[in-house]
Amino acid sequence: MTLVPSIRATITLFTVTCCVAGLARAADLRSLEIEHADGRYEFLSETYLEAPAAEIYAVLVDYDDNRFGRISSIYKESRYLEPLPDGTPLIFTRVEGCLLFYCLSMKRVERLEAMPPEFISTIALPEQSDFRYSRSEWWLEPEATGTRVRYRLVMEPDFWVPPVVGPWFLKRRLSEGGKRALARIERIAREQGGLPPLSPEP
Repeated sequence: MTLVPSIRATITLFTVTCCVAGLARAADLRSLEIEHADGRYEFLSETYLEAPAAEIYAVLVDYDDNRFGRISSIYKESRYLEPLPDGTPLIFTRVEGCLLFYCLSMKRVERLEAMPPEFISTIALPEQSDFRYSRSEWWLEPEATGTRVRYRLVMEPDFWVPPVVGPWFLKRRLSEGGKRALARIERIAREQGGLPPLSPEP
């Protein structure tokens, strides 16, 4: 269902480089692009994280015991399910959030496909999810002393989004929440790799 005419919002952000414990930079969000058309949202970002790709990968595939709650407080449940007959891993996540005055709980059951430590993809099973369509992709590429992280999320909710204001508000929440999540991924990855902390998370 089309909620509003096609909307395109492109935000390019450059952060001040951070020098802590002799390191050159950290959590540098280089670009962020959010699009909305025909009820479907696309979120694209490129970020530099001052952490090894293998450690970032380990954080992004750690769904057991609601470990995804470390990345964002909206995650209330996360865990691995029984794999598909062909061995493909299945994951379950449940998030809670509010759009203006409308609060809801949203669940997803997704196929997990990965090529460690450089690529991760999740694809929702619509019949077991609150989304008509949802796919996320992570590309991790070593750069300098850290990792260039490219992220793409395309989703079409299977729930009501308030017209006109709703898409704008949802894009704003995606933007703000995405930036905080990336900083936390970096922090957790550094902790797991035995590296010293950098700047405080936002």
